[in-house]
Amino acid sequence: MTEVAADGELTLTVTADGIARVTLNRPDAGNALTMGQRDALLTWFARFNADPSVRVVVLGSTGRFFCTGADLRQQRGAGPRPEGVPEKLVGDIRRAMTTGGINVVHAILDCEKPVIAAVQGTAAGIGAHLVFACDLVVAADNAKFIEIFARRGLAVDGLGTWLLPRLVGLARARELVLLAEDIPATRAAEIGLIARTVPAEELAATVDDLAGRLAAGPTRAHSANKWLLNRSLDVDRHTLAQEEAWVVEALSYTEDADEGVRSFVERRPTRFRGF
Repeated sequence: MTEVAADGELTLTVTADGIARVTLNRPDAGNALTMGQRDALLTWFARFNADPSVRVVVLGSTGRFFCTGADLRQQRGAGPRPEGVPEKLVGDIRRAMTTGGINVVHAILDCEKPVIAAVQGTAAGIGAHLVFACDLVVAADNAKFIEIFARRGLAVDGLGTWLLPRLVGLARARELVLLAEDIPATRAAEIGLIARTVPAEELAATVDDLAGRLAAGPTRAHSANKWLLNRSLDVDRHTLAQEEAWVVEALSYTEDADEGVRSFVERRPTRFRGF
């Protein structure tokens, strides 16, 4: 099944084995994120959560860039003002920021299915944060990441100040944000910003292999483990221990948990169904 949105600037293909491939398709604009793409992505990720046939999501792009950030030509205005009211009011920018691309970052983090980023070329600003929100990141050796905000005289947005310290620690996060340097894929992998880098010609095959393995896995367990890992840096260990215990109990009622034990006893490969 293939679907397009945002005037063809975003495509979705769902395969028979449960892989949902989302592709940013604005190569001539550096795949800069538009409001139309944002809205479609939010709709699709909500659908992925509810659809048991979707077992893994792959986020990729066409062209030389992954995503060069938000499309600044589409800045949301506050709309017409009554006569005598200033064009710019306190709260306008905050409102635009909290209803913008940050919600796609939230949607990826909260997605109940594993999300893989397949990165080629530049991922900058909110484009980099879409990547960092994913569960597994595979980057071509021609990829690079830029916390570009300081170059524009701006503060970091799109949850960058939440993501970066959790991925690389506070000292590295400061370096990335304050210096705003290009970070090549190999360096990003070395410091733990992404999972791995591969030669550009191997990117598609590597991502296909990972997606296939995750799609054949215990989807509910993947969802639970993702949730626990995301919680781990926000709660104390005693709270997390209790949450782990409840999650383990809940998963014990799934068919995949039964299959995991049964296949072990019967000494055969598992055949997980995703529920």
